[in-house]
Amino acid sequence: MDPNKSGSHGDYGVRPPPYSSSYPGGGYQVGPGNISVVSPPGPCANGAQAHFAGFAGHQQYSDAPPEYSEGSDNGAFDNRAVRRGFIRKVYLILTLQLLVTVGIICAFVYWAATVVLILLLSCCDNLRRQVPFNFLALGLFTVVEGLMLGSVTIFFNAEAVMWAVGATAMVSFGLTLFAVQSKWDFTTAYGSLWVFGWTLLSFALLCAILRSQYLSIVYACLGTLLFSLYLVFDTQLILGGKNRKYQVSPEEYVFAALSLYLDVVTLFLLLLQLIGLCR
Repeated sequence: MDPNKSGSHGDYGVRPPPYSSSYPGGGYQVGPGNISVVSPPGPCANGAQAHFAGFAGHQQYSDAPPEYSEGSDNGAFDNRAVRRGFIRKVYLILTLQLLVTVGIICAFVYWAATVVLILLLSCCDNLRRQVPFNFLALGLFTVVEGLMLGSVTIFFNAEAVMWAVGATAMVSFGLTLFAVQSKWDFTTAYGSLWVFGWTLLSFALLCAILRSQYLSIVYACLGTLLFSLYLVFDTQLILGGKNRKYQVSPEEYVFAALSLYLDVVTLFLLLLQLIGLCR
């Protein structure tokens, strides 16, 4: 047997010479015996040393990444106060946009708002007696009714509108004087006026179906008569007195003003329709 093959390595051959620690890349002991890992010299030597040193229990790290905190000035939205202010501005602008949109929609569907407000002021006693909600509701109703009148009058020429305004003023003034001076008690005719009103409503449906100009003129005349009587009736309810069977409570000033306002506005619309049909 060759003596060069004897020793601790048996039949596996001659043992390789040990590596010198002066190798530029450096050697690292990772197991028993003379087995070593050698890294070549270069820019990765420091990284390899740090990596293998971690396995040996010596952790070496390079520069740590920057730390970020909630109050950092790296961005404007990192500050909670700035973020809350931003959210308030966004939702304030959104609220204003929605209010403008709803206002425009109400201008085109004024009739729905008018009906709702009339029902609220007529049926809710607490609402029309409680200040300032009664004035706010009455003011809103006046604005909506004004939008309705404006949208209706654009279908008539300016001369017809002025004639209707003048006729309404004269009729209203004359009927108010009559209601004050007359000894006739129109407050007892509430049932008759109610029946007359429903009959006129049925006649209005007939006019809408037949679309006859003469029937429309008759309807406008009957409507003018009905709401003239209503104006006298409501005026006497407000005035009261010993000659009146019924009278409005002094606490119902909002409801009384609403009643007279509706009488005058309806008179104006009927007279405007009558003048437009007769021209």
